[in-house]
Amino acid sequence: MNMRDVQPPADGVSRASSQRAGPKPGVKPAGKAPPLVPVSREEAPPLSFAQQRLWFVDQLTPGSHAYNVVPYARLKGPLDVAALERSLAEVIRRHEALRTTFTQVNGQPVQRIAPELAFRLPVESLESLAEGELQRLAEEEARRPFDLEKGPLVRARLLRVASEDHVLLLTLHHVISDVWSLGVVERELTTLYRAYSRGAEPALGALPVQYADYAKWQREWLKGEVLEEQLAWWKQQLAGAPPVLELPTDRPRPPLQSARGAVLRVMLSKALSGAVKELSRSRGATQFMTLLAGFHALLARYSGQSDIVVGSPISGRNRREVEGLVGFFANTLPLRVDGMGAESFRELLGRVRTACLGAYAHSELPFEQLVDALQPVRDLSRSPLFQVMFVLQGAMPYAALELPGVSASELVVDPGVSRFDITLSVRETPDGWLCIWEYNTDLYDEATVARMAAHYVRLLEGAVAQPEGKLSALPLMDEAERRRVLVEFNDTRTLYAPAGAVHELFEVWADKTPQAVAVSFAEQRLTYGELNQRANRLAHHLRGLGIGPDVPVGLCVRRSLDLAVGVLGILKAGGAYVPLDPAYPADRLALMLDASRAPVVLTQQSLKDALPSGAARLYLDTDEAQWARGSEANPQSLTEPQALAYVIYTSGSTGVPKGVAMPHGPLLNMLRWQVERTVAPKGKTLQFSALSFDVSFQELFSTWAAGGELVLIPEELRLEARALLETMDSRGVGRLFLPFVALQNLAEVAEREGVVPRGLKEVITAGEQLRVTPALRGMFARLPGCVLENQYGPTETHAATAYRLEGNPEQWPDLPGIGTPIANASVHLLDGNGEPVPVGVVGEVYIGGAGLA
Repeated sequence: MNMRDVQPPADGVSRASSQRAGPKPGVKPAGKAPPLVPVSREEAPPLSFAQQRLWFVDQLTPGSHAYNVVPYARLKGPLDVAALERSLAEVIRRHEALRTTFTQVNGQPVQRIAPELAFRLPVESLESLAEGELQRLAEEEARRPFDLEKGPLVRARLLRVASEDHVLLLTLHHVISDVWSLGVVERELTTLYRAYSRGAEPALGALPVQYADYAKWQREWLKGEVLEEQLAWWKQQLAGAPPVLELPTDRPRPPLQSARGAVLRVMLSKALSGAVKELSRSRGATQFMTLLAGFHALLARYSGQSDIVVGSPISGRNRREVEGLVGFFANTLPLRVDGMGAESFRELLGRVRTACLGAYAHSELPFEQLVDALQPVRDLSRSPLFQVMFVLQGAMPYAALELPGVSASELVVDPGVSRFDITLSVRETPDGWLCIWEYNTDLYDEATVARMAAHYVRLLEGAVAQPEGKLSALPLMDEAERRRVLVEFNDTRTLYAPAGAVHELFEVWADKTPQAVAVSFAEQRLTYGELNQRANRLAHHLRGLGIGPDVPVGLCVRRSLDLAVGVLGILKAGGAYVPLDPAYPADRLALMLDASRAPVVLTQQSLKDALPSGAARLYLDTDEAQWARGSEANPQSLTEPQALAYVIYTSGSTGVPKGVAMPHGPLLNMLRWQVERTVAPKGKTLQFSALSFDVSFQELFSTWAAGGELVLIPEELRLEARALLETMDSRGVGRLFLPFVALQNLAEVAEREGVVPRGLKEVITAGEQLRVTPALRGMFARLPGCVLENQYGPTETHAATAYRLEGNPEQWPDLPGIGTPIANASVHLLDGNGEPVPVGVVGEVYIGGAGLA
């Protein structure tokens, strides 16, 4: 028979594994416990703490099958059906828990124990059905819910596949059973069947107590000083523990946690299983501790967190009187391990051992009581205290079912349940350890969990091979995955037509469509032809002043058409523009001019007093007469790809402005990639960013490189979200570049005011971590076909990766990734040793590629 390999918020382990993982049964709890003896049934018995929690869960989610326990077995051989039915009926008679339902008295849940339960084992013939139909029926049965008030909470069906081939579908609700209980059921079934099948009476002794006796005993004992002593230790142990394990997910987390799940099974080799056992023995640890240490190391690599709480079940049977009972005794321990500073796997294993031993010594406190006492901030999208579970099981109970002439084996079913984000159950088999990964399908795809499972195996292999080696150096990837990450992922080679400078992409459209609008500001317009002519006249004049390749030219202008003329004029002259924001303090502008050594500054008369003295000035709004009669032809290009296009000053890590000099080569590459990728190539692009931010370069030149229109706006309009939305709508803006904070503000106003730019087809965000909020989902839901692109890249490289979100916004992840490299770029995710780790796992990013510094 097979117990479902999924553990709920409080569940047990098999008899064999409980003796490895925690206190042995029969150990008397600390404190002066009252005797555990049968009590009167005149009053309805109370629920145990564990039962009460599952009862509350059932009240919140009636009709759920999340807590079904399904030990299904394939029985091959001459089965005595009558003896099996009689045996099951006798097990139910012996154990009150199997005859229990739950109701309310004076507003409180209580146990109702039926004096007897009329049990029948229906037999259904499947001899004419295909094997797939058997699996379908089994999973259908596993997903059929119980009614905790009406009951019964145990049911059985026998499917006849052939004359000597049957399947026993025994289904119980977890509120009356746990994994240990299945071992009890299996052993008693074996004894009873052996006797009944040969016409004898079974020799099973009377049970000293029943589960209801235990429930009443537990409530009488766990209070006052005993309760406070247990709580004090756990409060200290969990003080300051992180409430959330931030594992990357494939989809956004639903606002209400679901139990939808699936299971993936991965076998550890005999050699690895043996090595784990040997390492455990040599370090004075249990196999549970070693396997948990490996799981912790994996979670730390995936989440970037060192302080992690993992839930783990324990049998909860600390008195000999309850060893032979069916019931829900299991408890859950939140095992907190902080791996910060652990240099080796050996050191991490030592910390896991300490944490486990401390938890085992204080395991009497029900998990439900601990949650009530700690009162963590409730988040309905996650389980409290921990979101991942680790379980070690011995041989499954069905192995103990030894019916004369009948061989029993597990019938594996997937009830489609996951009570946590991820549960890793490791089960002992004759062929080694079987890892059963249960995962929430609202969060994860099977491929993601399969990759995680493979990483766990490789990490364990590295740990047992070199337990003294550096913990961060434990391998995750095999050679095939390393090749995918290092080579295939970065196979971005793309050939583009040769060009020397970014402004040449603008000149192509000036020749093709001279009458098309290139830039607009309020009611003012410049066509491609007009802008090209004005920029050419300025460029020739700058050449006469000695401006050429790699010569910086300051540009300090308010938002106007002068901005477009100034940028293009400087680049056409061969120089590199240096944005000087008029809003900056004079001393900062002076520092930037001094550091860049710009010999000339292009500005406007209204800003003459804002600029420090030094460099020569040209006023674009009043000095144009000086170059008005100059040549309107494109200057002969002096620019090579390695020449500078701009020098942008950032704050710098010390607060002192740091100049980032970008050559034409990587910018040309990015622009061509952007033009190929955009969904609005010839549309209108809003120019939102200040010229002193590198995103402004994309706004200008990805628009002009595709023949689109750049829409300039007054500075004050950038600060008025509603007016900005209305302007974009009326001007037909199709593309927008915004940092996340500004985009979020825009989305909130759009939601509140009911205004959206209906022509918007593409939004690009960069510079900050993108979070897909409800407001963003709402705005994009009203913009059908509009895509949201998350671009990443430090100022030194401009854009290096991109991740596009499209389709239904409700399916977008809460925290989108940074995506894949752009054309001719490479991205490597490195750990603390500079070793590559799988893409998507937290690490440092190294960006390289042709032309990228």
